[in-house]
Amino acid sequence: MRNDDEITTAFILASGPFTGAVLWEEVSGRLREAGAEVHAASLTRAGGAEDVDLDTHIADVVRLIDGAAAPQVVLVGHDYAINPVLGAAQQRAPRVARIVCLDTVLPQDGDVPLLVVPDPQAQALLRDRPDALVPAPAPGQWQRWGDTTGLSQADLDRLSALAAPQPGRTLTRPLHLSDALAGVPTSGILCTAAGTTIAGVQRLVSMGLPQLRHLADPRVGFFELATGHWPMLSCPDELAVTLLRAAAGEGRRLAPPASKPFHERPFVTDTVEVPRVRIGRVDLHLPDTDEPRPAVLFVHGGPLPAGAAPTPRDWPLYLGYARLAAGRGLVGAVVEHRLHALSDYPTAAADLKEAIELLRADPRVDADRIALWFFSGGGLLLSDHLDAPVSGLRCIAATYPVLAPLPGWTGVDPRFCPASVLPKAGALPIVLTRAGLESPEIAETVTAFLAAAAQCGASVELVDVPQGRHGFDCEEPTEEARAAVRHAMHSVLAHLRHPGDSFPAGEPPTGARDTGVI
Repeated sequence: MRNDDEITTAFILASGPFTGAVLWEEVSGRLREAGAEVHAASLTRAGGAEDVDLDTHIADVVRLIDGAAAPQVVLVGHDYAINPVLGAAQQRAPRVARIVCLDTVLPQDGDVPLLVVPDPQAQALLRDRPDALVPAPAPGQWQRWGDTTGLSQADLDRLSALAAPQPGRTLTRPLHLSDALAGVPTSGILCTAAGTTIAGVQRLVSMGLPQLRHLADPRVGFFELATGHWPMLSCPDELAVTLLRAAAGEGRRLAPPASKPFHERPFVTDTVEVPRVRIGRVDLHLPDTDEPRPAVLFVHGGPLPAGAAPTPRDWPLYLGYARLAAGRGLVGAVVEHRLHALSDYPTAAADLKEAIELLRADPRVDADRIALWFFSGGGLLLSDHLDAPVSGLRCIAATYPVLAPLPGWTGVDPRFCPASVLPKAGALPIVLTRAGLESPEIAETVTAFLAAAAQCGASVELVDVPQGRHGFDCEEPTEEARAAVRHAMHSVLAHLRHPGDSFPAGEPPTGARDTGVI
């Protein structure tokens, strides 16, 4: 017979919205059979208590930690529950052996759980009424909250039967974190049915994005489960084994970026510094002329963490593009939009709209000749400008863009799907620079966009960079990369230039492969 004094680690299991301890019954049984102490959380639900919020759930988890007999605890946060798990862990850090993120992202200080809620109806409800109760999903609605691969109809019926409404304040109150968790190891368990894989995360980390740098910490281990968002129901045995391995410190480690962080990498080609004027969120890089000139507004990628320094308009990449445009006689403008989380696309779109209005009102700009140039995750912002092109918009360009939400990108407003609004763009020219060695996830979004363009007859000019990777214009100083940048700039300039203009169109650059107009 086992002596409880021999148990050194307790698992505390907390699941996502609407659900509770009953969801963990099978996993808890497997863990106890392996000799572990287990406590499954029943986070406080509505029950008529209108003051239930994120702090309430943090207190729920703290009580479980305090009640555990084992000296060390492994905290498992599934979906939303990673928020109260982290909040409780920092209050009891000396007792926390490891934090396990189960098919969820690791929030940062100040994040609001609503940022990663995938259901647009819940997002809309809580934006209007932050204290509202979010109704529990019916059996046919759970896919709005996560991939249901592996769940039978009986599982979905049981989920709904056990579910309770989620208090809105648990999702709309920010999580406040300190440095107390700095030394606590972390594990991530990815459920791959929705497309999120360790290889995909590694590719993102390898790009050097600052907000992902912590994922390459040697104390962070990753696992995969080939199932949907509720593995405690779809594969309880495999989940229990994976949790035991995570508690033992196993898991795949990610390699850190091999080169400088993205924001420190130099632009692919030399440019000459020109006068720069900062107006609110927009920087104008000005050509050497007193005449109003056409303008290109460069729209950086993301999401990027709030408060990161330097900000994108000071990165060599966007400085380089803006100066290159100014050197060709255009006003090169860079907008600093607030795409800090996947739910921020409407905010970023509003920032972009404001920037366009500012640009067109500036006396140094020809308001009837504007181009927009999007990069990476900023590509979803094309949607509004394909759907209803603003007056004076002559061209759209996109370089290694993300053109649909990627696997695991929850919380993106469905309005941001460029392919779905392509038919409304009419004859608006689109210059798309495609990296031949793009990640499969992003490449698939580009392929789908091009298929939609072919179907509706949209005007898309492709500039292919066969050996280019995502970020080739600040990663790979090759002649192919330089030629691709020059080629795309030449094409945009051609759409902005009038025959009588005093600045030359220049000769078409060579070296990049142009696959023509669809």
